[in-house]
Amino acid sequence: MTSIQTELRGIDQRRTSRQRYRVMWMLFVGVVINYLDRSNLSIVAPRISADLHLTPATLGMTFSAFGWTYALLQLPASRLVDRISPRMLFAIALMLWSSATFLMGFAQTFSSLFALRLAVGALEAPTYPINNRVVTQWFPERERAGAIGVYTSGQFVGLAFLTPVLASIANHYGWRLIFQLTGALGVVWAIAWWSWYRDPTERQNTSEDELLLITQVRAQSAQGNRATPKNTALWRDLGIVLGRRKLWGLYIGQFGLASVQWFFLTWFPTYLVIDRHIALTKAGFYSSLPYLSAFIGVISGGLFSDWLLRLGTSITAARKIPIVTGSFLASVIVLGNQFHDPHLVIACMACSSFGCGFASITWSIVSTMAPEHLIGLTGGAFNFISNLSAIVVPIVVGLLIRGDSFTRPLAYIAAMAIMGIVAFVFLVGKIERIEV
Repeated sequence: MTSIQTELRGIDQRRTSRQRYRVMWMLFVGVVINYLDRSNLSIVAPRISADLHLTPATLGMTFSAFGWTYALLQLPASRLVDRISPRMLFAIALMLWSSATFLMGFAQTFSSLFALRLAVGALEAPTYPINNRVVTQWFPERERAGAIGVYTSGQFVGLAFLTPVLASIANHYGWRLIFQLTGALGVVWAIAWWSWYRDPTERQNTSEDELLLITQVRAQSAQGNRATPKNTALWRDLGIVLGRRKLWGLYIGQFGLASVQWFFLTWFPTYLVIDRHIALTKAGFYSSLPYLSAFIGVISGGLFSDWLLRLGTSITAARKIPIVTGSFLASVIVLGNQFHDPHLVIACMACSSFGCGFASITWSIVSTMAPEHLIGLTGGAFNFISNLSAIVVPIVVGLLIRGDSFTRPLAYIAAMAIMGIVAFVFLVGKIERIEV
């Protein structure tokens, strides 16, 4: 046992402050707002389609607009994450994308709606690399998947509990108010984040024991890395994060998993209305059930993975078991084609969404595998490639729809989940730090 490991064991037995958990819940709130602004369009899509005369193809383009800028700006945004403090960068990004969301409530044409959706995607680009940097700064390895699971659950908890509310508001007051409310909420939280967030060494209430735990863990994670200049050329850094087979397995696997998620974030409410002929108000309620299942899956997947790690399971097994299991459950979405009873259809969708959430600890692997000085850039490459699904899925689903039938789109989404399993199992291999 190394001297660092010995000291870490001693630190874990001490009474430390819990500032890192407060930071975790701040990230959770930010993710709730982040995903409300990504998915609010899906909640009101049937009404917008009627109001602005959108076809399935143009609606798919509108859904995908977010993904174009969000994915394409991941690498430059991640470069900013490595250089600008999370306090400043997240506050600015949140303020700007929330303002764009608010303005979507005034869109009069497809073009204006599409342009504002592009803006939201561009301005949200730094958010998940920021979250990953914050968790890496604040949490030791043994707590990291659980922390990521908690804040990642914010993707779904807001949707689970607020989708019926937002659908009801849209039904009574119109779809425009949805964008105005969610945009205003983000502006308020941007101010709160700037006021409250600090890095570990800047947080006055962080005890010396907690700081020692954090700094020793970071020192441990850096062991074995060869010294590499931090200000290397961008092309050289890109060659590292885009030139390793293990990282490509992670990128492709996450693309498959994210494809399932983007179906639920874009087309799912419309699927219920068009294919299953469920009224918008009821569709809002039914839509919330898979999101609630995903929320439970995210929390349980992160806690289960950390539990395996504490039992002495290798980090490869502790991370891969929930990811592969969850991805398999996500593929169950295709069984929705076999049932006509809405309750059985929703059960299939809830199982798929639970699996998607259970597998969503993949950011913890980014923290573990990325070169120490390239965590932000690796996270950007990971987010860029995986979120190409935000472009591909809305368009492909729109093109695969035949009349009112979603049979082919559901088969496509299931195939993406299986592709993710293959990538995680055969390309990632042993989970370990990439040395440079």
